[in-house]
Amino acid sequence: MTKPAELAIPFAAHEADQAAEVLRAWIVDNGLHVSLQRGFDDPAVWGVLLTDVARHVSRIFDTEGVCSQDAALAAIKSALDAEWDGATDVGTTSAIQ
Repeated sequence: MTKPAELAIPFAAHEADQAAEVLRAWIVDNGLHVSLQRGFDDPAVWGVLLTDVARHVSRIFDTEGVCSQDAALAAIKSALDAEWDGATDVGTTSAIQ
């Protein structure tokens, strides 16, 4: 069995006075698995966080020459809207503290 391919902890987290991981997402055998903690008192903050993640993802697509940032964001939003209306995979969630 091979070791799972983990991403590095962001450099800024090592240097910060306060840092906490709030979301870890894995694709396991073609399915999404996440570990998370609530992290915020206001659930709307998760909307901002997820939107910021989408923008970071769109920049990767642009940087790697796959498509423009705008095209990537449009595709992400379209899929998000479709998935919102009818989830295709509820996956698993593990709350961690």
